[in-house]
Amino acid sequence: MRILMFGRGVIATQYGWALEQAGHDVDFYVRPGRTATYGPFVDLDILDGRARGRKRRTSHRWPLTMREDLDSNHDYELIILSVNHDQLPTAVEFLSSRLGDAALLIFNNIWADPRDIAARLPAGQVVWGFPSGGGGFAGNTLRGGMLRSLTLGLLDGGPPTAAHTRVHELLTGAGFSVTTVEDFRSWLWFHFILDAGLMVGIRQAGGVEAFVRSPASAKLTLRLIREMLPVLEAKGGVPTLGAKAIRLLPTGPVAFGLRKLLGGGSIYGAVTRDAQVGAQGSAEMMNIYPRDVLAEARRLQVPTPQLAALEPVFR
Repeated sequence: MRILMFGRGVIATQYGWALEQAGHDVDFYVRPGRTATYGPFVDLDILDGRARGRKRRTSHRWPLTMREDLDSNHDYELIILSVNHDQLPTAVEFLSSRLGDAALLIFNNIWADPRDIAARLPAGQVVWGFPSGGGGFAGNTLRGGMLRSLTLGLLDGGPPTAAHTRVHELLTGAGFSVTTVEDFRSWLWFHFILDAGLMVGIRQAGGVEAFVRSPASAKLTLRLIREMLPVLEAKGGVPTLGAKAIRLLPTGPVAFGLRKLLGGGSIYGAVTRDAQVGAQGSAEMMNIYPRDVLAEARRLQVPTPQLAALEPVFR
């Protein structure tokens, strides 16, 4: 399949590499002038968790094919879009007149209503998904990892489209285990709240390593997530099984499990630590998640006193 990764960020680079390894033709669209800035290769140092029950480290130089122009006459069959959530509307607007016949996988954190984001796109060409990976760039070296599992989603209770089915087959053929979620809007919003709570906890603790050592910071994260769940409901979302579990399970054991998950040699821990070295782990990128949730809580008049009290941490 002919695939275009939109941008050369962490997710685009890792999944683009995995898809090329599976035999697909992968290019990267970058903004004018960025080809010279990036150079013709990236040094990968990532944990690949696609092998069932184990992970392997990939460390090598990968040459990339980049292009700085795009119009609707291209021959790509799939465009994969993964950007910071605040950049998503602009990226979708750019692609709306350049999509051609390609399917578009929106592989992203989302806090707006996905239907609003995709309003100008042909519904039959849009596929919704969420990666299970991350990391950060240190110069031209990408350090991070990706898990075997990832998520695709459906909106409005409709059946999978032909484009959704093709993307599902593409990803499973590249060694990923794909789960399809029917109410993907609620799933995305819950994941956004999880990230917002975790980012406040990490910022308040002083970094990932400090968070892993701090039971109080992990407990704070869980309390914040619980407090933010009514915002999801006020937006029209339905609490997922994960949301219900966080509401009902005792804080102490769940906080201990969270610290264990992010510590040690797990891919989750590696991804979270490696993200700190790049733009994704910058203070601004971490702050924007809780800031957006708090703004929405205030707009909807949903009380979030703990989050509001911590606003100086992420202002």
